[in-house]
Amino acid sequence: MKRLLLPLVALSLCLAPAAWAQSRSGIVSVEVDLSRQEAGKETKLWVPYAVSDRYQNVTDVKVSGDFSASAVYTDKVNGTPMLFAQWDKDAKSRKLTYTFKVEREEIQMKNLSGKEPAWNPADYAEYLAPTSMGPVDGEVKKLAQSIVKGKKTVLDKAKAIYDWTCENMYRDPATVGCGKGDVCELLKKPGGKCTDISSVYIALARAAGVPAREVFGVRLGKKAEEDITTWQHCWVEFFLPGTGWVPVDPADVRKAMLVEKLELADAKTRAYREYFWGGIDPYRFKIASGRDVVLNPPQAGAPLNTFGYPYAEVGGQVLNWYDPKGFSYRISYKEK
Repeated sequence: MKRLLLPLVALSLCLAPAAWAQSRSGIVSVEVDLSRQEAGKETKLWVPYAVSDRYQNVTDVKVSGDFSASAVYTDKVNGTPMLFAQWDKDAKSRKLTYTFKVEREEIQMKNLSGKEPAWNPADYAEYLAPTSMGPVDGEVKKLAQSIVKGKKTVLDKAKAIYDWTCENMYRDPATVGCGKGDVCELLKKPGGKCTDISSVYIALARAAGVPAREVFGVRLGKKAEEDITTWQHCWVEFFLPGTGWVPVDPADVRKAMLVEKLELADAKTRAYREYFWGGIDPYRFKIASGRDVVLNPPQAGAPLNTFGYPYAEVGGQVLNWYDPKGFSYRISYKEK
């Protein structure tokens, strides 16, 4: 019998990390209806497209709708897959349904080795580079250097930055969506949601010479059936020579602290910090990576800061992806 996790989207967390399930599976459905948008305009839609990897298996993929054309593409820089569909300007109905089964595993990478084999940072240049909202010089560089002072290895630097992020960032529930991840602004007011907290970690890590990247996904529900439309989530991976990419999630530490009204010194906070250092729960699945994303085919609008939501343009005008009802789209989960 599977042990059930009460995920962090819930109003309260009753289970300690040690009691969380090791896997989760079910059917995810993405339903998009752009029929209420302005008529007489060509319409284009891009939806994050989940694929299998080491920790998740995606099967039974089905795509249906009244679009004039559709295909699955990847962006050139990150290789993020996306489902693209378009409707001609005379279309009266503009609907798409995308469903798949996902099986997700818990990740636990503990007892990480501090022995560092030779590695070439040039091989990971893209994960050490700045983004439009994540500089790695100036004040960010100064702060990173102060955090990792005296630390020699990638592991020690990554852990020091994780500890600093857990202790100095906080979750602000008023933040729209997952947050922008504007690192310079966040260092002035260190409150936000998952993209904000993850972005600060990544900028500091990169400034300290630790390759790091964001992973964008959607949480899976605790019930047999759940509306997960607004359950997007972002976490972090850093590259540890000799081991590979290691997940960390300081944002979920801070969310648990907010939800459960925990202090930094509380034993349960320490348990969460230990769990999310090298580990993540299975109640999430990956959909995208990368910042400043140019979609494929390219969107008319500016590069996307992140690609964690359906994105659409009607007559070249961008719809508000933070407004699923007005857009409109719905994402649901059914346990299986």
